[in-house]
Amino acid sequence: MFFASDNSSPAADEIMSALVAENVGYEKSYGADRAMRKVREHVRSIFEAPEAEVFLVLSGTAANALSLACLCPPWSAVFCHKGSHAQHDECGAPEFYTGGCKLVLVGGTHCKIDPEELQHAIETTGVLGVHNVQRGALTLTNVTEAGTCYTPDEMRRLTDIARTFGVRSHLDGARFANALVNQRCSPADLSWRSGIDVLSLGGAKNGLLGVEAAVLFDPSLAWEFQLRRKRGGHLASKNRFLSAQFGRYLEDGLWLDLAKRANSMAKRLAAGLEALSPGALLHPVEANMVFAQLSRSRHRRALAKGAEYYLWPTTQSLEGDSDELLSARLVCSWSTTQDDVDRLVDAMG
Repeated sequence: MFFASDNSSPAADEIMSALVAENVGYEKSYGADRAMRKVREHVRSIFEAPEAEVFLVLSGTAANALSLACLCPPWSAVFCHKGSHAQHDECGAPEFYTGGCKLVLVGGTHCKIDPEELQHAIETTGVLGVHNVQRGALTLTNVTEAGTCYTPDEMRRLTDIARTFGVRSHLDGARFANALVNQRCSPADLSWRSGIDVLSLGGAKNGLLGVEAAVLFDPSLAWEFQLRRKRGGHLASKNRFLSAQFGRYLEDGLWLDLAKRANSMAKRLAAGLEALSPGALLHPVEANMVFAQLSRSRHRRALAKGAEYYLWPTTQSLEGDSDELLSARLVCSWSTTQDDVDRLVDAMG
């Protein structure tokens, strides 16, 4: 009954087998390996982007922060949702790797940026010339921190607004596969066709041992990204073992199969929790995360029986005599089973 994070799941068997197969003989280092060339070919084919450049790093934080650094100088602003990962969970990495950019926070329901609020935020940035930070980049997240998904049309509307002001766009796709499964569209439709210049393509939350990709749809950014990756300490010497993971991930649609499992378990979990009373779902369940309000007593029963998940926000307390509703975040992974879900719902009952 482990629903704390999809980061905590095991790596998929197919990924571990690919690593073992790669662990034979010698290979060139620092990204010159043959497996990396296959990864690049996979991405270019899947995303219908023959000129895209692809680089691997060990963490989503590195992928996001290094990508943003290529899009905006230190004296500029990064426009992001006020509940985004960039704002709450990167420990200042975007500011650090860009050399000091300012995060400009934008509102919107269910962690999706509101177009009118974005328009206002960009319009009112840099209006006093040298006295202000300038317009830098827009970063979107799909799947959002609320577990919701942008449609291609919603993304395009936001990136069109940004482009009107000369602002380029980045997509935090730590759960991109989950969003893609939800939207039932092509990877191109949910990325560069929606106005995205750089995509952080996640893997660790969806069955990989630990690797993320930066996909640069504008190849002119490639050399700068390589320099920033090396200078920032994120160029892996034995890149072949990152390539082996990502290559198998994209092969035969494995990445989408793993995401489908996680999304389907989240739907099952949401239905089970919604049937409990009193309680309610806080956001639409569109990927692999469920946000729900349940009574304190239900939480106590589930956690006492070994369930693992977070009260959200974590400042809430299980202590107290009242049986008030407490909010929780529950995350399903590729390895979550129907039995896991059903046992959790039963434990809360």
